[in-house]
Amino acid sequence: MKSLNRFKSLELLLIFFRLGLTSFGGPIAHLGYFRDEFVSKRKWLSEHAYADLVSLCQFLPGPASSQVGMAIGYSRLGIWGTILAWIGFTIPSAIVLVVFGLGMTHFEVGDQQHWLHALKVVAVAVVAQAVLGMGKKLCPDKERITIAVIASVVVLFVHSALIQILVLVVAGIFGAFFLKSTKDLPHEPLHKGKRRVGAVFLTLFAAILFLLPVLRTIYPMQAIKLFDSFYRSGALVFGGGHVVLPLIQAEVVPTGWVTNDLFMAGYGLANAVPGPLFTFSAYLGAVSAPEPNAWLGALISLIAVFLPSFLLVIGALPFWEKLRTLPKIRQSILGINAGVVGILLAALYHPVWTSAIFSAKDFALALFGFLLLEFWKIPSWAVVLVTVGASFIIY
Repeated sequence: MKSLNRFKSLELLLIFFRLGLTSFGGPIAHLGYFRDEFVSKRKWLSEHAYADLVSLCQFLPGPASSQVGMAIGYSRLGIWGTILAWIGFTIPSAIVLVVFGLGMTHFEVGDQQHWLHALKVVAVAVVAQAVLGMGKKLCPDKERITIAVIASVVVLFVHSALIQILVLVVAGIFGAFFLKSTKDLPHEPLHKGKRRVGAVFLTLFAAILFLLPVLRTIYPMQAIKLFDSFYRSGALVFGGGHVVLPLIQAEVVPTGWVTNDLFMAGYGLANAVPGPLFTFSAYLGAVSAPEPNAWLGALISLIAVFLPSFLLVIGALPFWEKLRTLPKIRQSILGINAGVVGILLAALYHPVWTSAIFSAKDFALALFGFLLLEFWKIPSWAVVLVTVGASFIIY
């Protein structure tokens, strides 16, 4: 039994480590990579169970794609699986960003490099496949297709970090009252975490959020200030990595911890490396002043910004699992899942398509990547390598 658990632990860690090395394209693309790996390839989750996790993480503050990864780890191996999934998915980009921060003169990152642009292009293919696959399963009738299209239009035209949450709430209400009931609404049990444990983690989340500013005032040590600033940034932001930018900037630039030039240089690279954008916090911790900085500052900042998500995912999942079993809630989830498809559809256009497809060559490369993913069933990490290789010929 122990050897089996060790094997599962190693397997989970290595899978997420590979995803952390190859998942380019931002949070929406990450959801596509996760779906390909855990739904299509490994069958660890059904399409509906995966969409349920995505729906939950859209409601929680923090980086949605990282939270989905944590939730998959939790459903596989409990709290230990959550930690392994986070470590594997986060460490690769965090190390790159810290090394970059400690040796700025050795790196040149520019948006004009063809290989970097190819990574943005392949994200179009990954997201397009995710939208198509989820759309087929989660929007099988005209009512849910309509929900998805309306959700997509609203998200595209209303520029607000909270609009996605509002869209999902409205879609859920519509689903509960207007979608046709079936005798066997889809439900696949996830990890059966105890609600008592969930309540403890949610209490910890709130307690740390409120106590850190007090502790910072009583003991004005730089390590506590650093931890408090990044914990609040991870706990209070809705809408993913890009939305956290102004919140973190307000914490580290006006205080003099990081210069604006260093901040923007790191943010540029953070958008070029694979994995979650929140690993930008490790870079900021490394280049901040006064001490602790370098690797210790990076570790403090990285743990602090992701800790709220860790506590919220473990805290919310047991209650979410219970809610998912109620007939009216399950009907509501049908509408919410259709709304998720609409949000992904909107993201396929902006920012994924608008930041990558500028010419016929770009479109051809994206089409080639989609062909490999959807019809030849090539793994997404291999498509990334093939597409980058093809870019040397095309561009």
